Amino acid sequence: MKIGILTSGGDCPGLNAVIRGAVLKGIAVHGQEFVGFRDGWRGVVEGDIIDIPRTLVRGIAKQGGTILGTSRTNPFENGGGPAVIKGHMDRLGIDAIIAIGGEGTLAAAKRLTDAGLRIVGVPKTIDNDLDATDYTFGFDTAVEIATEAIDRLRTTGESHHRCMIAEVMGRHVGWIALHSGMASGAHAILIPEQRVSIDQIAAWVKLAHDRGRAPLVVVAEGFALDTMGEAHSERGLDTFGRPRLGGIGERLAPEIEARTGIETRATVLGHIQRGGVPTAFDRVLATRLGMAAIDSVVEGRWGTMVSLNGTDIVHVGFDAALGRLKTVPQDRYDEARVLFG
Repeated sequence: MKIGILTSGGDCPGLNAVIRGAVLKGIAVHGQEFVGFRDGWRGVVEGDIIDIPRTLVRGIAKQGGTILGTSRTNPFENGGGPAVIKGHMDRLGIDAIIAIGGEGTLAAAKRLTDAGLRIVGVPKTIDNDLDATDYTFGFDTAVEIATEAIDRLRTTGESHHRCMIAEVMGRHVGWIALHSGMASGAHAILIPEQRVSIDQIAAWVKLAHDRGRAPLVVVAEGFALDTMGEAHSERGLDTFGRPRLGGIGERLAPEIEARTGIETRATVLGHIQRGGVPTAFDRVLATRLGMAAIDSVVEGRWGTMVSLNGTDIVHVGFDAALGRLKTVPQDRYDEARVLFG
């Protein structure tokens, strides 16, 4: 059997470990052959592939990024679609596809599976927002990177007696903000699931400052004040029609400064959260998911993705994964909120 692998959407620590796990198990246990599609769905639509022999995946589990490249190509646009992709698969002798990606990637994989293509998925997102899996690989690494950066912001804030705002990723959910904020001792954590007033944020900042602390605010890029209709976006739409977020920290900084009189600076961590080597947790999880994806292919579990349930790897349908986002529950936010101010 010849299997094609693709990595799509934003890059994420652990992608190479998934590829390595799948290829090593596929070759060692089942004698399978592997190719990689270059740059995600673009390579699938154009039939652009590279061979993936065992030697190509040697030592890549610790590398960040993806050896296959990635993009945010929509496989149903720019001359794509099920018939075109099926034609390339037939021509290249590819029997099945392992699609590694987040919500957009897996939604596209479901549509293609419904059209008759043989695809299994591996969930990937640093946001940890995919339902039907306890954790997604890349999340642990993103939290570690964000926490270290926020720790550094704290020291400069203390030196200058400033309020520091750290903006982290999180389009619809606030898992990165919640975990990195709690780990770094933030005085306020702002997430998309919780609308908060600017006066409440200023009150938390003032409380911390009055105790002699340099206030620290962690905000997810998808957070919106209670007076805002939607998340802050000034950069148009991506290829899937979603707003490109970013900049809420810079919007909050002058508002906080005006209400508290405390000099306030904002820093957007941005893509640094995706870069660098994955943590040990993410390397192990990604490797296990890659190996389990081979089981999905061998067993013909088309239209499913592999998932972490407790400490077990299980198989769930795309419908279960895409039915709703895994948001931060109220009790988790209430738990953190005790520490604010």
